[in-house]
Amino acid sequence: MTKRCHWAKNDLAIHYHDTEWGVPLHDDRGLFEFLILEGAQAGLSWDTILRKRDAYRDAFDNFEPAKVARYSEAKMARLLTNEGIIRNRLKIVSAVANAKAFLAVQKEFGSFDAYIWKFVGGKPIVNKPKVPGDVPAKTEVSDAISKDLKKRGFNFVGSTIMYAFMQATGMVNDHLTTCFRYKEYQNRER
Repeated sequence: MTKRCHWAKNDLAIHYHDTEWGVPLHDDRGLFEFLILEGAQAGLSWDTILRKRDAYRDAFDNFEPAKVARYSEAKMARLLTNEGIIRNRLKIVSAVANAKAFLAVQKEFGSFDAYIWKFVGGKPIVNKPKVPGDVPAKTEVSDAISKDLKKRGFNFVGSTIMYAFMQATGMVNDHLTTCFRYKEYQNRER
């Protein structure tokens, strides 16, 4: 039987765990997607977001930051009626504000990828959690990312949200040491 991290319990979570979670991501569109989805997840389960991910892609123009940055009040009002996504006004307004801040970061650093990965020196932090309790909810690095993003005008980017973002985008490898993905990751690094 394949050993996975404790949270991968249903088909959708297993697929996400096995194919995406913890894989270093260097695509700005993908990084923007996770930034918005992790913010949308605040106060909810990640399973809820995974179930709504396709609807989010449709609703938010496949997470193209330049398009999202131009959303009007009317567009945001329509999003509030979209049952496929989390209908929280603050989170929707935040997504638009974050798209604008994202574009400013791209302009300053050449890409969001160049900006965000500098916080980990350009390569993943590899932890060695043996049990779920070994995985932190936030770290000094996620604190620093959160503080800098907030200074740049981002919302829904608290330290815990940013640590989840780091895990999702492979900036940190928090697969349990008993998980087959941890072992695959270790073999790939050699």
